[in-house]
Amino acid sequence: MSSNPQQSRIATSDPKSGSDENTIVERIYKAVMEQRLAPNTKLSEARLCETFGVGRMRVRRALLLLSSQGIIELQSNRGAYVACPDKSEANDVFAARMLIEPPLVRQLAQNSDDCNLELLINHIALEDAAREKKERTEIIRLSGEFHTKIAQASGNKFIFRMMRELVTRTSLIVGLFGSSENASCPDDEHSNILKAIQSHNPELAEQLLISHLNHIQSGLDMEARQEAPDDLATILGSD
Repeated sequence: MSSNPQQSRIATSDPKSGSDENTIVERIYKAVMEQRLAPNTKLSEARLCETFGVGRMRVRRALLLLSSQGIIELQSNRGAYVACPDKSEANDVFAARMLIEPPLVRQLAQNSDDCNLELLINHIALEDAAREKKERTEIIRLSGEFHTKIAQASGNKFIFRMMRELVTRTSLIVGLFGSSENASCPDDEHSNILKAIQSHNPELAEQLLISHLNHIQSGLDMEARQEAPDDLATILGSD
């Protein structure tokens, strides 16, 4: 990932191949965030080469980058698969988010004048526009991204990186154990958190964030599993 969080790019060591590899990485990342690419989907190197029109080495480098971010799993003698969290990992992910996010929004509310809240304000506007247009995949992507924007607003690049990975894992978990009704964060909960931050109310901001995460987790059916699609070209072939 580059040093500029707004780009959300994962850098490569080869500047000549970086563009193609970043395209593959970002398309797969976006498809996971929008829950169009289900957990445990096999990412065939041959299909990816055909889809993106690149050689096998560039695909392999992109898969290594995705693996380093926890988005995919490289299985010996089997290939690459979209990460597939189980019930125990799902609980661990939400536990980790409970440790990080409530204190983070409390800190933002206490020091909101020193933070880049414009990121959150603009993001809420994008969420509202997507809901008005009923753009389901965009709503899902933006719902997860709001939480990375909270970390970004704090200015702590290490927290931002951790939150990006945790939000991606959460998207996989919701894609695996959730339903179409709870695929995105509930309406108004993000804007209410932002209002608490803007009004310098750390206790309320923290309380709303905890309630929000509980709301997401309680909507999961940990015994259900969604089927993985097979048509990578349709899912990843356009942006």
